Amino acid sequence: MSTTYLVTGVAPLGGEQVDLLLQDGVIAQVAPAGTLTAPDDVTDVVTIDAAGLVALPGLVDLHTHLREPGREDAETIASGTRAAAVGGFTAVHAMANTTPVADTAGVVEQVWRLGRDAGWVDVHPVGAVSVGLAGEQLAELGAMADSAAQVRVFSDDGKCVHDPILMRRALEYVKAFDGVVAQHAQEPRLTEGAQMNEGVVSAEIGLAGWPAVAEEAIIARDVLLAEHVGSRLHVCHLSTAGSVEIVRWAKGRGIDVTAEVTPHHLILTDELARDYDPTFKVNPPLRTAADVEAVRAGLADGTIDIVATDHAPHTREDKDCEWAAAAFGMTGLETALSVVQQTMVDTGRMSWADVARVMSSAPARIGRVDVGPQAQGRPIAEGEPANLVLVDPAATRVVDGAQQATASGNTPFRGRELPGRVVATFLRGRATVLDGATVETAAEVTA
Repeated sequence: MSTTYLVTGVAPLGGEQVDLLLQDGVIAQVAPAGTLTAPDDVTDVVTIDAAGLVALPGLVDLHTHLREPGREDAETIASGTRAAAVGGFTAVHAMANTTPVADTAGVVEQVWRLGRDAGWVDVHPVGAVSVGLAGEQLAELGAMADSAAQVRVFSDDGKCVHDPILMRRALEYVKAFDGVVAQHAQEPRLTEGAQMNEGVVSAEIGLAGWPAVAEEAIIARDVLLAEHVGSRLHVCHLSTAGSVEIVRWAKGRGIDVTAEVTPHHLILTDELARDYDPTFKVNPPLRTAADVEAVRAGLADGTIDIVATDHAPHTREDKDCEWAAAAFGMTGLETALSVVQQTMVDTGRMSWADVARVMSSAPARIGRVDVGPQAQGRPIAEGEPANLVLVDPAATRVVDGAQQATASGNTPFRGRELPGRVVATFLRGRATVLDGATVETAAEVTA
């Protein structure tokens, strides 16, 4: 029999306080604060005093690198999804750049089943657009869509689908099953040998520059392709002011395009490269303060639809080296919600209801994930699946890379104080995190 949880005095979406009863995988009761008691016929009840806490629907990440199969030295599906639960996520989309590449039904089903076995969060594999991420031949898109994993998001992330003919064919193909192509916007010829954002800092410290136009040119091309074929396009990790303007223009034209921004592009700038610390080497690169302001504004006004972590764990050997030899990428699952709170909520640009939209309902909608009515933008209410996260917005913490649940320590926030703390995460009524610590369990979570 599953544990029943009585959550008292919590504020759903930062609103009025209520009591919640989580039982049999759903939100069984919602009542005014201080009025709800546990059922007399239930003995296994855990009461959580949630005064001062905010309740959000479980977060959904559209862009996670779990590394398995092939790079289990950097991360496994078990360690990566445990980190996701610690960060308040109940579902993640696992990117296809594994070894072997997730470009067949067999590989995506393997990832999906490993996620079910781990049980921390729901894992939705992302299928590759091209065979081997080589950008030459379409992968088995239909077979992956029809597999047990029911793939609906396809991306060569890590590489750009640079061939316009292949991109057009992919956009046309996914229409048959309501899929979406998530593009890593990087014109390869404009970024050969590039190490960081092209600008004043790159010129002063002597690192090869990565121009903003390399991102913007691909986005401009692809929104026009999406309009031409009438398909859905998603822009991964948008990072420049110009990219925001192109997406804004495309949406104004009625093109079916969505876009994401990462937490690190909401707060970090290319000034951090001055010390040549490869922790801050990421793709796309950290941009200027003006770009950071532009993506914050774009997220606030809805031009950018979601926040996605682009959680990219690496081994110490791949990051603890000279800048030029270091891998691109940084972790983000365990710090994403705190960064959004600091940059958007605490600054007054967004409410907690807005956070629920950009980190739960909108990514669920884009990925065609059915995670309950509350993830479709409705209030937390009786009868809904109990996929919830409880957050203490008044708490602060100093990030310790060595103490994170992820197997990799390449967080850009090591030693930095961040606001907010995930107190509890519930996946269909089962606590995966409680009192800030993961709940050890081998129980398989079934859909």
